[in-house]
Amino acid sequence: MTFAHEISTQADADATVTVVSRNIYLGADVGSALELLPDMPAAAQLMWEQVAATDFSRRAPLLAAELAADAPDVVAIQEATTWECRPTLFGSSTVVFDFLAQLLEATQDTGVEYVLASAGDRTAMNPGYSIPALPFLTTVRDPETFQPLFGTDSAACGFTIGDALLVRADRADDVRDVGQGDYSTIYSIVPVLFEIDRGYVWIDLMVGAGEVRFVTTHLESLWSEGSTPVNAEQALELVEVVDGWGMPSVVMGDFNSDPRDPRPLTEPNPGLQPDATTDCRAQVENPSEATARAECSPYWTMVRAGFRDAGPDALDPLNATWGSSPLLAGPDPDRLAQAPNNPFGYTDRLDYVFTSAGIEVVESSLVSATWPTPEGLWECTDAQQVENADLAATIMGVELPRAFCLPTDHVGVRARLTIPEPAVAAQDDNRLPVLSWLIILGVIAALSGLISWWAIRRSSLER
Repeated sequence: MTFAHEISTQADADATVTVVSRNIYLGADVGSALELLPDMPAAAQLMWEQVAATDFSRRAPLLAAELAADAPDVVAIQEATTWECRPTLFGSSTVVFDFLAQLLEATQDTGVEYVLASAGDRTAMNPGYSIPALPFLTTVRDPETFQPLFGTDSAACGFTIGDALLVRADRADDVRDVGQGDYSTIYSIVPVLFEIDRGYVWIDLMVGAGEVRFVTTHLESLWSEGSTPVNAEQALELVEVVDGWGMPSVVMGDFNSDPRDPRPLTEPNPGLQPDATTDCRAQVENPSEATARAECSPYWTMVRAGFRDAGPDALDPLNATWGSSPLLAGPDPDRLAQAPNNPFGYTDRLDYVFTSAGIEVVESSLVSATWPTPEGLWECTDAQQVENADLAATIMGVELPRAFCLPTDHVGVRARLTIPEPAVAAQDDNRLPVLSWLIILGVIAALSGLISWWAIRRSSLER
């Protein structure tokens, strides 16, 4: 589901920009691991085995090929993950997998290279939260990986998961500034010891005659009954920050928010999204900008704040962007029954491109491999992956010659945007327009004339 790549004229390209938001998946299902707590070693082993099965070295070339097909100017990445391990109690950690570095390297082979946006010594990467490598607690067994690295069968492993903004290599010099921020609202699994930090990162990029600020973020997915979802409070923080910038902005990312949330108890909720058992009222039926309950919804918070959803239509089940199996072997069989209107088994819309006022949306679409069509997929090798793919295919009534896996567990969102000239026209705030100067000079001249007249008049009266 991608656009055919269009080559724009130079005049058109001057004020036009194409963006893609892509969650590239940390490689393991945190939710499944949390179910095993407090058995930390079991949770760590489960996640590590899933990371091995969802092999990013197989996925990176497919994600790079997707980018090369459309050559977007800016790519918003979520779950840019680094896995580090250490074999001994006092040894230092070694990076075993660096997903962002692997993806950037893979783009070089496509002929459409991408780089991590930077300005000066600042790079457009917010590392987000991490689970450290803790000997005994997060020790996992994987002789095939660890023997060549450490000469051991086991090592303690942890990960850091963050957000990043990439630009096409030929646009690297157009980046004018880079910054980041963190949300004050966080989700605590174990207070102080295990808290999930979320934030955002932004760049200012020259588009046409001026600068546009591009943002990527990943709002919290976990929530607790009896309280407002953390991601809803994070969305409020984000809106306040972006409004304060006062410049044309494009906000992209995984908002972990479907327009139907909080989900009524009578409605399907395969993704375990926030529902009406919290202190939030259930979302209205067929919500719109005018009728939706926004207080507990990141999606409607953005829309109510004046941001435009670039599309495609978030309320159409065909445009769901999440619902695959944690092993990437097609859709999750347990969710398929609750995704009757999506031919690929996706159940929830979580990923978006939002634009501030004045930015025009030329076109938008989803970017994803269309499982079980082999194009854009890789052949699964793990036994559990094959089992999942076969079961999903049986439920969907299709036959698979082989088991194929997705490049990530989210569908991407692509949008082509036009920045109107008034929104990007460069103005020097330290210089007043010519008309203003003429008015000021006129007033000065009039005052000077009046003062001169009064001086002459006073002199004549005194005489």
